[in-house]
Amino acid sequence: MKHYKVLFFLILIIYQSCKKDKTESQSDQRIQNISIYTIGDSTMADKPNPEENPERGWCQLLPQFLNNNATVKNHAVNGRSTRSFIAEGRWDSVYQQMKKGDYIFIQFGHNDQKINNPNRYTNPHTAYRNNLIKFVSETREMGATPVLFTSIVRRNFNEEKTLVDTHGEYPQEVRSVAQEFNVPLIDLQYLTEKLEEAYGVNDSKKLHLHYAPNEIPYYPKGKEDNTHLSVLGATEVARLAVNALNEKVEGFDAFTKTN
Repeated sequence: MKHYKVLFFLILIIYQSCKKDKTESQSDQRIQNISIYTIGDSTMADKPNPEENPERGWCQLLPQFLNNNATVKNHAVNGRSTRSFIAEGRWDSVYQQMKKGDYIFIQFGHNDQKINNPNRYTNPHTAYRNNLIKFVSETREMGATPVLFTSIVRRNFNEEKTLVDTHGEYPQEVRSVAQEFNVPLIDLQYLTEKLEEAYGVNDSKKLHLHYAPNEIPYYPKGKEDNTHLSVLGATEVARLAVNALNEKVEGFDAFTKTN
């Protein structure tokens, strides 16, 4: 009888061990299949012809900071606001693809303030706010995690070398929605403000697209763009975003190389 009891306990131990291994394997597989959907405007979007084009969106360079457990699916598009992103069916496309455990990074504002374009403009306190809430609530319906980002700053120094805000009340609405609905917030406005100031009035040009005529083949007529990002600028912003995500979003460090 004692032998049967010993045999029973051995079988039970082996079974529990196999069950644990299977559970851990399934958990690892779930992490490996995580997708990060990014929705927003040109400051995030993938840019064509990277061999020649010096412009980058910061989400285009996000993968270099992530490990093999996460895949970036960048749905950000040049010139889009919350209104046009929804109206063009782009949000529906993301909504239909996302699954439980995924992340949705949301950064709009640059084009929502285009008051002369009714297809893009949104009142920050009404349409813009409610569009953000729509993104958040529908993301959660699918079991995914929304993360709100304030817009990156423009390089806009005045004559006294003070960096002046250009986004008005839109970033504050992002913060308000994040607080009210308990959404992780990455305050890229603040982080990139500090970045621009750290580089200074002249060196901050390196973060953007400043080229004299014929300096590079891609811009034969030259370029002076204080909104969009160079490779350096996009890399710096992506690094700031990932560091903040590791700090503010529980468990996100499982997907980054800094883990």
